[in-house]
This record gives sequence, C-alpha cells and structure tokens, in this order.
Amino acid sequence: PRVKPGCSRTAATSISVRRGDMNTIEHTISPRQLKHPVVFIALGFGSGLAPKAPGTAGTLVAIPFYLAMQALPLPVYASITLACVVIGIGICGYAAKALGVHDHPAIVFDEIAGFFITMFAAPPGLLPLLAGFVLFRLFDALKPWPISWFDRNVHGGFGIMLDDVIAGGMSLAVLQLAYQLMV
Repeated sequence: PRVKPGCSRTAATSISVRRGDMNTIEHTISPRQLKHPVVFIALGFGSGLAPKAPGTAGTLVAIPFYLAMQALPLPVYASITLACVVIGIGICGYAAKALGVHDHPAIVFDEIAGFFITMFAAPPGLLPLLAGFVLFRLFDALKPWPISWFDRNVHGGFGIMLDDVIAGGMSLAVLQLAYQLMV
C-alpha cells in the first residue's frame, strides 16, 4: 500500500476502497489524523480500522455501551441515542472531510448509533442482543430499499448517519415484532 510522504510504512494505516470503476484506491489515515479526537470517535475508537468488516467491528464496540445503557429508563436511553445520532452527523461529516473520503469505510460511529436504535426497548438477555446484532448487520450490509436509496442520494454527515438510522429502525421493528410474537 502507498504511504503518504512523511509517514513510515508502519506509522500509517491504509484502507482500500472499491470505486464503481473497480479500480482500487488507497486512502491512508495518518497517525496525526487518528490523534484528532473527533476522527478517533468517528472511527469507533479505532475499531473502524479493522482490516475486514469495519462496520461489524464498530457494531461490536457498541455492545458494551449498550449494556451500560440497557437498564436506564427508556426516555434516558432514547435521549442518549438521539444525542448520538445528532452529534454523529457532525462527527461523521467532520471525519469524512478530514479523511478526504465521503463515508470512508473506517467511519463507524454511525454503526454505533444504529445499533443503539436497534436495541431500543429490547428485552434483556443474550438472545435479543445477538438477534439485534445480526439484524442490524444484515440491514446495514444488504441495504434493502429504502436504505439503498438514501445511501446513494444523501451525502455529508447527515447521509453517513441516515442509512444506519434507517437500518437501525428497520432492525428495531423486526426485533420488536419477533419479541411480541414470542410472548
């Protein structure tokens, strides 16, 4: 992989992004960029640098935060989740500009917020947690309509967050429906 001038090969992190023309373009994240707190948060505290499935790694980072929030009253949980979405628009937009790539694959704060949406009012336990995780990853990765439309047509920090907010909402609906059918 190419390394930016002034960075040693070991000091830079490189992530390949496939473009529509099937040419691979290297986007290097410098150590200086990683040290910026907003970029570091947007990269899911570094989890977005996973060489494979950075979105899954970002969602995994959300689990301990979710477990800490799970026992909160629903209005408090909802407020924290809404704050993550609103603040996430700015965080993701800033990181995309700093990295020079719209929706860089390493930007995974949107996955964290999307997972919080998925798990809203979920019953406690390992099975709902696993089901929510799988549902969210499926909706986020497969991007069925309308997620795919928003992913293609809405840009900036708002666009980066929006497809994961919708994926989280769809996952939430399926998870809650499945729970209601089981009780």
